[in-house]
Amino acid sequence: MDKRIYILMVVSFVVGLVELIIGGIIDLIAVDLQVSLGKVGFLITIYSLILGILGPVLLVLTAKMERKKLTLLFLFLFLIGNIVTAISSSYMILLLGRIISAVSASLLINLCLVLAPSIVEVKYRGRALGIVSMGISGSIVLGLPIGLLLGNNFGWRAPFFLIIFLTVLSLAGVHFFMKKVEPKPFLPLGKQLKTLKNRKIFFAQTTTFLFLGGHTVLYAYFTPFLKDVAGFGESMVSVAYLIFGIAAVAGGGLGGIMGDRIGTRKSIFIVAIVFSCAIFSIPYTTFSFILFAAVMVIWGAMSWAMSPPMQSYLIETAPESSDIQQSINNSALHFGIAFGSFVGGIVIEQSTVNYNAIVAGIIVLFSIGTAYISMRGGASSLGKSEEERVQREG
Repeated sequence: MDKRIYILMVVSFVVGLVELIIGGIIDLIAVDLQVSLGKVGFLITIYSLILGILGPVLLVLTAKMERKKLTLLFLFLFLIGNIVTAISSSYMILLLGRIISAVSASLLINLCLVLAPSIVEVKYRGRALGIVSMGISGSIVLGLPIGLLLGNNFGWRAPFFLIIFLTVLSLAGVHFFMKKVEPKPFLPLGKQLKTLKNRKIFFAQTTTFLFLGGHTVLYAYFTPFLKDVAGFGESMVSVAYLIFGIAAVAGGGLGGIMGDRIGTRKSIFIVAIVFSCAIFSIPYTTFSFILFAAVMVIWGAMSWAMSPPMQSYLIETAPESSDIQQSINNSALHFGIAFGSFVGGIVIEQSTVNYNAIVAGIIVLFSIGTAYISMRGGASSLGKSEEERVQREG
């Protein structure tokens, strides 16, 4: 395996940490800057939306730039954004720092996903994507508890100083250990987006959206579930998050290995089916901590085991526009998180958090359906003839 993959994993982890780290220090920021919890919560919303919307756009706008130079440039912009955030004295300056960080992160995460399969042999492609996915999944599941730990002990700015330090290390790693990577030929954004007219591509992207949407319906409200349904105290909640986080990070690597060994299609179906069964089972296992922990490990591992085989499937299905498909898939992931959080909020307000798992499982079942629609009809891909048609129509 090319050692550069691990540099990309570190970059994706550092960049991903910033998205949800606010969640662990939301009350501390609100008190210090004298704003409402809702306004601080908006800092998460705006970050996720920018990640979802700008990623594909920036990937196309920078398509002609050499990849190492581009990574260094946006890592430096990411560093500036977090410095602004860490030293901000007002809400508006803090918001500006978050926007700068989000703009740079939207491209950096996509660059990591695009570069990973392009710098390794084809037989290691799934594993390379799995390693980068471990960085992304690790950052998302660990961002909140890291923010909580550092914020409570050293103040809400401390997590961002940690991010600044890690970003400097990432800049050094990319500068000294990454070789130059020339860009691939590209299609204009409008023409590339027309590939979504292809049934296989559209429903594959929809699968990611529904899969992460279903996951977030429960995960975004996992703390009240643990306290109100499972009866956990503060210390046990921390233990649960630790177990889930370790499982989720491992799941990214597991998904990559599965994709390489048994194929992307089988992997996607196995992950989605096991994932839905685990979510449906969660409310019925709280009587036994051992059983609950076992099911939670399965849920956590499967939650991020989908990404590597899905990315590989998109590369196989649309090789001529694989970069933009991976970028759109990353956007679908973040839109799914926003959708699941919204739906989960409605469920918990209209009933109880106990129903979040049921609704989550139902949404994941729909993702199995969209995966089947995408893969129905054999292994034909969106090959050159389809790409040529897209270009003619453009």
